[in-house]
Amino acid sequence: MALHILQNRSANDDLFDKAAAERPLSKFRIPDHEADPKVMYRLIKDELMLDGNSRQNLATFCQTYAEDEVHRLMDDCLDKNMIDKDEYPQTAEIESRCVNIIASLWNANPADAIGTSTTGSSEACMLGGMAMKWRWRSAMKAKGKSCDRPNLVCGPVQVCWHKFARYWDVELREIPMDGKRYVSSAEEVVKHCDENTIGVVQTLGITFTGQFEPVKEVAAALDKLHKEKGWDIPIHVDGASGGFLAPFCAPELEWDFRLPRVRSISASGHKFGLAPLGCGWVIWGNKKDLPEDLIFKVNYLGGDMPTFAINFSRPGGQIVCQYYNLLRLGREGYRKVQQGCYDVGKFLAKGLEKFGIFEFLYNSDPKTGIPAVTWKLKEGAKAPFDLYQLSDVLRERGWLVPAYTLPPHCEKVAVQRVLVRHGCSYDLMELLLEDMDRAIKRLTALPPAKNPSPKGSFNHGR
Repeated sequence: MALHILQNRSANDDLFDKAAAERPLSKFRIPDHEADPKVMYRLIKDELMLDGNSRQNLATFCQTYAEDEVHRLMDDCLDKNMIDKDEYPQTAEIESRCVNIIASLWNANPADAIGTSTTGSSEACMLGGMAMKWRWRSAMKAKGKSCDRPNLVCGPVQVCWHKFARYWDVELREIPMDGKRYVSSAEEVVKHCDENTIGVVQTLGITFTGQFEPVKEVAAALDKLHKEKGWDIPIHVDGASGGFLAPFCAPELEWDFRLPRVRSISASGHKFGLAPLGCGWVIWGNKKDLPEDLIFKVNYLGGDMPTFAINFSRPGGQIVCQYYNLLRLGREGYRKVQQGCYDVGKFLAKGLEKFGIFEFLYNSDPKTGIPAVTWKLKEGAKAPFDLYQLSDVLRERGWLVPAYTLPPHCEKVAVQRVLVRHGCSYDLMELLLEDMDRAIKRLTALPPAKNPSPKGSFNHGR
C-alpha cells in the first residue's frame, strides 16, 4: 500500500501530529532519516518568525519590498548560474545589458566602459580598489620606484574599505569627522595624499549619516595636485546607495563619469537599485582603467569566458530582476519611487522635530544625501534616557531604529538613523511616530538608569 499507518499514524494527521514535528529540529548533526517536506517547511518557516518583520527594519539600506513579478522571476531563475555564460547565454546577455544601461546612467559611453555584476557593493568596492592598486603599482614600477607602501585616502567609510585595506595590504588614511563636518573635504583629502596614494574614495551616501561627499570639489583639488606634483590620483565613487538615487533625483549633481578624475563607480543594486538581495555593480568608465591582470579567462564550462568578479558561481535571478526594474520603472518610475522616499523622510523629520529634543545631522535632501533621517539628542535636552534605551523600547514593537556612535574623533556622539526605502509609506512613518511618542513618555516616567551602557545589535549589510 502506498499509504500506510505506522504506530497509529495516518497520512491525514494534522501537520503538527506528524512524527517529524514531535521533536526539536536537529541543530548539530544531520538526521538519520528523511522527513515530510511540508513538515520541514513549516517548522523552519516558524523559526524564521523570530527574525521579525523586515519591513520594520529601518536600519538596513537593503530592499525589503518587491513586486510580485520580482518574486516570480526569482523562482524562474533559481537554477541559473551567473558565471556559466555558455549554458545560460541569455542571462549573460541580460547582465551585459544592465552594465550598459548603468554605465549610461552614470554618464559613461557604454562603448568605452566595462563592468560586471557582483554579489553586492562590498565585492564591487574590492574590485575598484584592486584596479587602483594594480594601476598605481604598474606606474611606480615604470618609474623605477618602490611600490611597497600603498595608501588609500577616504572619508568615513563602510567596513568593506577597511577589509580591502587589510586584505590587500594598503594603508587606509581615513579622514576623521570633526564634530561639525561628517564627510571628507577637498582640503583634507589633498593633505592626506602623496605619491603612494593609489586612489581616493568618495562615498555617495555616508553610512553613518546618509550624506553625499563632495566628489566634484575633491576631483578639482586632485586635478590641481596633479599639475603641481605630478600625482595622477584617481577617484573611486562608492555609490552603494547614491548611485541609484542621484541620476533620478539630482541629475544636475556632478559626481560620476562626467568628471574625468572618476575612474570607477560601484553601487548596490539591492539597495536603491530596487533589486533583491545579492546584487551589486562596478563600472570603469574606460576599459583601460581595468588592468588586464585582473581579467581571467576560463574555458572549462564550455566556452571561453573572461571573468573579473571575485566570486565565481552566483545566482542569476538578482541580475534578471535588476533588468526587470530598469525596464519596468524607467527614469520616470525610478524618479517617482526615490522622490517618494525623500518626501516620506521629510514627513518623518517634521514629526520628530515636534518632540523638541532631537537635533538633525542630516534630513533627507536629494541634493546632499540619500532618503534618510539622522539625529542626536539636543545639547541640554531634558531627556532622562539615551538613544540606546529609546531604540530598545521601539524594538518591543518590532521597529529596528539603530542607535550607534560615530567614528573616531566623534565617537562620543550617539545618533539614531532611519533609512526610508521603497515601501516605507507615510502611514508606516505615522505609526512609528506614535510608537516613539509612547516610548518617550514611558522612558520619561521611569527613574534614570545609573550606568546606561551603549549597546547595539544592528548589522548593516552591503
